[in-house]
Amino acid sequence: MEPSAESLRERRRRETADALTATARRLTSEQGFTGFTIDELCAEVGVSRRTFFNYFASKEHAVFGFTANDPRSEVLDAEFLARDGDLLTDFVELSVRRFEVFNPISDARPMFALIDQEPRLLKSLFDQLGENERRDRELIARRMTGDDVDLRAEVLVHCVGALVRMCMDQLLHHDSPEDIRDLMAQRLDVARSFFATTQKVD
Repeated sequence: MEPSAESLRERRRRETADALTATARRLTSEQGFTGFTIDELCAEVGVSRRTFFNYFASKEHAVFGFTANDPRSEVLDAEFLARDGDLLTDFVELSVRRFEVFNPISDARPMFALIDQEPRLLKSLFDQLGENERRDRELIARRMTGDDVDLRAEVLVHCVGALVRMCMDQLLHHDSPEDIRDLMAQRLDVARSFFATTQKVD
């Protein structure tokens, strides 16, 4: 079956974004982060400055591949909002699906090397991770009712985020043969057992 015009358009957008990110990383590695401008990056890829800002808010975002308004993220978020099951289970599923779609492991080692070379990039990374957490808290709050919605959403985001980081460490530094879904399921079971069990201290 022929891909739709919309899917072709999205594919071209991803290809352009990927080209900008790959070139930004190469230029950072070769010249340092301050050694090239956005205009020079655009010239290398063959796009306009206006096109660049349709994809990325800054040069830092281009290096990290943090695109704005990715349709894949919007679809995953909409699927999460449409579910009506256990909120923790649904948010873990969203986190796993994001991992499967965007495959952050493939970028992790090259990004660590760039951060070692350019430590100033670390602040931009933390800023973006903080923004991602803020958006997730808002997303989760839309499925909550009752008191302390903001606090409960914050706790959920940080707890699941910790599980994701544990899984990434297992994949990156311990060469685990298991996939992200199995690793998350194992750690979620352990977390549930801790929260569900009341331990008496003598």
